[in-house]
Amino acid sequence: MTLALVPAPASITSDGSAVFTLTDEVRLVGEADAAAALSALIAARTSGVIDPSTDSGSGGESPVIALRITPAGTPESYRITADAASVVVTGADAAGLFYGVQTLGQLVSRDGEGFSIPAVQIEDAPRFAYRGVMLDVARHFHPVETVKAYIDRAASLKFNALHLHLTDDQGWRIHLDSRPKLTELAAATGVGGDAGGFFSKADYREIVAYAASRHMMVVPEVDLPGHTHAVGLAYPELAEAPVLSPHLLEIVESHGGAAPTAGEPYTGMGVGFSSLKIHDEATYDFVADVAGELAAMTPGPYLHIGGDEALGTTPEDFALFIERATEIVADLGKTPITWHEAGAAVRIDPSTVGQYWGFVTPTDGMDEKARTFVRNDAGLILSPADAVYLDMKHDAGSALGLNWANGPTSVERAYSWDPAAVIDGVTDADILGVEAPMWTETIRTLDDIDEMAFPRIAAAAEAAWSPPAADSDLRTWESFRSRVGALGPLWSSLGIRYHPSAEIPWVSE
Repeated sequence: MTLALVPAPASITSDGSAVFTLTDEVRLVGEADAAAALSALIAARTSGVIDPSTDSGSGGESPVIALRITPAGTPESYRITADAASVVVTGADAAGLFYGVQTLGQLVSRDGEGFSIPAVQIEDAPRFAYRGVMLDVARHFHPVETVKAYIDRAASLKFNALHLHLTDDQGWRIHLDSRPKLTELAAATGVGGDAGGFFSKADYREIVAYAASRHMMVVPEVDLPGHTHAVGLAYPELAEAPVLSPHLLEIVESHGGAAPTAGEPYTGMGVGFSSLKIHDEATYDFVADVAGELAAMTPGPYLHIGGDEALGTTPEDFALFIERATEIVADLGKTPITWHEAGAAVRIDPSTVGQYWGFVTPTDGMDEKARTFVRNDAGLILSPADAVYLDMKHDAGSALGLNWANGPTSVERAYSWDPAAVIDGVTDADILGVEAPMWTETIRTLDDIDEMAFPRIAAAAEAAWSPPAADSDLRTWESFRSRVGALGPLWSSLGIRYHPSAEIPWVSE
């Protein structure tokens, strides 16, 4: 029997003894939030046939699933013990119990005409502390309900961070009282001329609270000093004129649309042409206003300020900007995160975490820039584009997605890498975690997100949570594809419209 467990747990044993049979007589006892989450999972997986009680009363001889927090061990860890008589899920903290519930939900399987949970013992804890997904709401805007749905999907795979890419050349997506023109004048459009939009402060608070209820933090990103054409629509005095490089013009030719023009909304897919005025003190007043207001709205420890593809800025000016911007964020009591290019800035604030988006095999000095963050003992987030960029095409015939990251990304390629093998000399101790970005140049709806994320997001989840391949018999491509295939019924019951990749042996029941 293939157990549909993704990400693979650290330890699992099963003696093949009698299963725990799920019926309406089963009671869920213990932590109320965990019981509600498990009840919803069981109801969804069984199409409402089984709706277990969350009444913590005596219940006589009714079979019990007990949900407990016992503060001990690794943060976010959990234990599951299941046999014919009962199931016990114990978390080291509330997050660990939540993740144990997600694992238990995956264990619910069809058993003849009914459903059951196999007799197992699981001990599990995360490999990395930071396990993120990124959603770009700038290229195409995605409303609160879509973001919340993506939070649910990510949390079910034990991700604990939602990185929101809130700003780019095509639009500014968060209202700030200190800079109201950003959403008044620079939020109306997206790629291809599609309608834009933005989050009010109430919207943002709702997203933050919803994420917290699923044990996820929100990491807001305002991308600076490049990717800032939209800033120039609202505050033209802060923006340099677009730099029309040969690379940009090639993108315009291949993807259509017009070249960027100062003062006009940009709806194309080109990158690297915009910049702020690096030597104007008004620029740093702007950064302080934006970062300060975002920091006040965000309870999590991180604030991402971009720093990628600043091709319209000289290296010297880029370094100056990054040094000052990261210092501004650090002075607010937040840990700055930047894309790995910012590692070229010698005096970057030493607390800054780097996010590596280069390839699994680094090129063009990407790895050396990333090592800056290791030398500073701040750490790295690994997001190799040719493995975990979820917006890359599945195959050459995919209607959605792009293919610049070494061509289409198969599920097997998304799985067959290890975070500690990407950059020479960078070990688990240097890695804060793994993040799977979803850029949205071609992605307009939740169905599009599902199509591009699933099942490859499960590969990213396993890289972030599970032990290295050398330490686990489950960490093989053959095991993974079987386990993911067995998740098909659960994903379908949860309304996830996953891509039915031919690489995966999907199960229908």
